[in-house]
Amino acid sequence: MADRARYVGGQAVLDGVMMRGENVYAVAVRTPEGEIQVEVQDAPRWAQRWSKVPLIRGIVALAESLVLGMRALAWSAQQAVADDDDVQLGKGSIALSMTLALVLFSGLFIVLPAVVTRAAGHVFAHGVVFNVAEGVLRLTIFLTYLVLMGRLGDVRRLFQYHGAEHKAIAAYENGVEVTPERAQRFTTQHVRCGTNFLLTVMIITIAVHSVFGRPSWRVLLLTRVTLLPVIAAVSYELIRFAARHMDSAFVRRAMRPGLALQRLTTRQPTLDQLEVAIAALRAALTADELAEVDDRTPERVGLRVPGAAPLAPTAA
Repeated sequence: MADRARYVGGQAVLDGVMMRGENVYAVAVRTPEGEIQVEVQDAPRWAQRWSKVPLIRGIVALAESLVLGMRALAWSAQQAVADDDDVQLGKGSIALSMTLALVLFSGLFIVLPAVVTRAAGHVFAHGVVFNVAEGVLRLTIFLTYLVLMGRLGDVRRLFQYHGAEHKAIAAYENGVEVTPERAQRFTTQHVRCGTNFLLTVMIITIAVHSVFGRPSWRVLLLTRVTLLPVIAAVSYELIRFAARHMDSAFVRRAMRPGLALQRLTTRQPTLDQLEVAIAALRAALTADELAEVDDRTPERVGLRVPGAAPLAPTAA
């Protein structure tokens, strides 16, 4: 087993999983015919150029992850309608859908809580109270959204693939055999998950916005939008630190709320779904990494039943 740390990121897509490796990213989906189809593309290297610059590297890495996620979702959506001549997904319609999704996210989780809290008048007159109330409202909207979305059949299946992504990565990074049966023994929770990142963003938001107290309407809207990249960059650094120090009892306790929140965004996957996640993972590995994985046997790596594994900041 290789001694160096092995980090892979990914996200769930429609009926499949995207995995980001060192040089490429791979998307694997289960087709309506039951087969696994895999697409492999060169991964962008923007973040690598800024990897030594704190905060900036977080903004660039998040932008890179967003672009990769859009590409992966678009490809998986194309496979879902490939046999339907009445449905055509052009680049324009996909870009429009993604733009509307970003606008909806910003309006629902960023602007709306600020506007509602500010409209409450002097109920939250004190600056700290105002920002805490806004943060609580934002978190409440977020949790309600996750609970309601989790009731939809298609979303539940997406959450299962989210769990499959986490389990496959955990098996790989913990050095055990990367098979559906071995991966199934891991938890669906992962410290580098995007859900954990979003919760961290919401907490950091309260602290940062408290500096401005209870601002005017103009300052309120301006700070909520323009400071988002800064807050995201700080959150990225915190998740990056936590991923490297999960052996610390303090860090593990600090990450518990984010890990617990993943119970809303992941579901236990089937072995068939884990097979798809592992297909994407294997396609994203380098030749040396794949050879090391194929060399693993129960006698070499031992049989572990670990919990959540330390992950890199790009896991979904």
